[in-house]
Amino acid sequence: MPRKRLRRWLPSPARVRSMQSLRVLGEWIYQPNLWHINRYSASMGMFTGLFVAFLPLPGQMPLAALLAVLLRCNLPLSVALVWVTNPVTMPAIFYLAYRVGALLIDSHVPVPAFEMSLSWLESRLHTIWQPLLLGSVLCGLLVGSLGYFVVNLLWRIHVIHHWRQRRLRRAQRSAASAEDRDPQ
Repeated sequence: MPRKRLRRWLPSPARVRSMQSLRVLGEWIYQPNLWHINRYSASMGMFTGLFVAFLPLPGQMPLAALLAVLLRCNLPLSVALVWVTNPVTMPAIFYLAYRVGALLIDSHVPVPAFEMSLSWLESRLHTIWQPLLLGSVLCGLLVGSLGYFVVNLLWRIHVIHHWRQRRLRRAQRSAASAEDRDPQ
């Protein structure tokens, strides 16, 4: 289940090698472990992508790729999951992270009226950066860990189900061949 479904969405190694834009990165990008799909690489790719998605930093995709290389987990999954924070979800996610950080720091700074402009960010960043950063790291760790354990659990459930189905088929074949040999 997981491997076959993920392979449908992820590019094949041959397709990755044919991408002109990745040649700039050198040969390390083609390491098989970065593109391999197993329980560890998928669950760690989930953790890495979700953790980085919660960080309020520019360049989340390169950071997720770097962490995927360092942790030797699935690179495409890690980079794709960064898009959990997109222009639609980003305000809600970062507001939640700010509130969590403000609660933990016990910051009584009222949430400044939000305005979608660079000047607002520059003028308010000095008051909100600590709770935002703390809340983002903690929310990223929590959601990333949750994603890691969910993928691990679903992978195990699928494998156990597959083993049981295979055992049942073998028992049925064994019973059918026993009936063929002993026609009483």
